[in-house]
Amino acid sequence: MAALSIDNLFDAAVRIQVLERSISLTFSKDFVRIKFPTTRRLAEFLGVPHYYVLPYFAQMEEQDLITRAERVGILTTAAGSKKMLALIREKYADEMQEILGPEIFSILTRED
Repeated sequence: MAALSIDNLFDAAVRIQVLERSISLTFSKDFVRIKFPTTRRLAEFLGVPHYYVLPYFAQMEEQDLITRAERVGILTTAAGSKKMLALIREKYADEMQEILGPEIFSILTRED
């Protein structure tokens, strides 16, 4: 069983995106929101019961890293997107560049 933490859940979310070769982005005026896998998908991927991941999602909401949108799913906030994009830049650059293409990858992951 995987050790759970907010960092591990962000990492698992990116690994799922890499595995599925898909990332869903929503653009707003000030930042990009990234769609998180469902809590059930993350639990299945990590090999833990679903109820194990739920408290971490509550913490992520409290820390303003994610938001839940009815009928849309779980999306990153500005802070959550920054965290996820830093993780992508540091650990999954090659894989995500293949998925996003070099131009979009460069724009999304540039450090301001």
